[in-house]
Amino acid sequence: MIPDKLNSIYFLGIGGIGMSSLARYFHQKGIKVLGYDRSPSRLTEELMAEGIDIHFDDNPSLIPSDVDLIIYTPAIPSDNLEYLYIVEKGIPMMKRSQILGWLTREKPTIAIAGTHGKTTISTMTAKILSDSHLGCTAFLGGISKNFQSNFIINEASKWVVAEADEFDKSFLELKPQIAVISAIDPDHLDIYHDYENLVKAFKDFAGLLPAEGLLILKKGLENILTTAYTCNKITYSLNDPSADSFARDISLNQMKYSNSIQSPAA
Repeated sequence: MIPDKLNSIYFLGIGGIGMSSLARYFHQKGIKVLGYDRSPSRLTEELMAEGIDIHFDDNPSLIPSDVDLIIYTPAIPSDNLEYLYIVEKGIPMMKRSQILGWLTREKPTIAIAGTHGKTTISTMTAKILSDSHLGCTAFLGGISKNFQSNFIINEASKWVVAEADEFDKSFLELKPQIAVISAIDPDHLDIYHDYENLVKAFKDFAGLLPAEGLLILKKGLENILTTAYTCNKITYSLNDPSADSFARDISLNQMKYSNSIQSPAA
């Protein structure tokens, strides 16, 4: 449960790529953000340069007494002293995925999933929207060269772009209006145990879309997901003409690619 008033948020594992984008979001919203990570990194250095207080000692006494909410990553080990202290004291604590899910309920969201390709597609989507009249706020799974960040904010835009991570079934916390699935290959089998369970998670993700939503699938995935969704569907491919949308007339000129797009709207 997210407290009604958020004045101070503490991030346990703030240096992760997903955690740091959330930290930047709340910091830019004017909320006091602090955090712990086990070691310094380029990301933690950037966050500290932006005004976020971070420490690297696993020391419960460094957690502020007035913190309203703890956001943590599943990557934090269960024997972490700060984690154990937070649990013992009953301080409100939520996973990163739960917070991202809460944010996607606030605005229409494009969630981009897949065992590979999702960071690239998320960044491309954010770039296209940012360069258009629509704009977006985006939570990316990598540092984009276009934005020099894993996070962009546009308060005037109604759109959110969220990279939807299948690890720990995190993407099932989201509430998208549009979803992209780029690949479903065997991955994270330490969590899912077998490919069938992984496919089921992606089916559940597709099932999150409302009837008026849109599911965009790499060509061929519709055969794997079968009837997991009731919304509109578009398939895409680089050059498979049986897909709903595919590239044509691909050319390279002065180190830049150009092409036309065959799509249902064309």
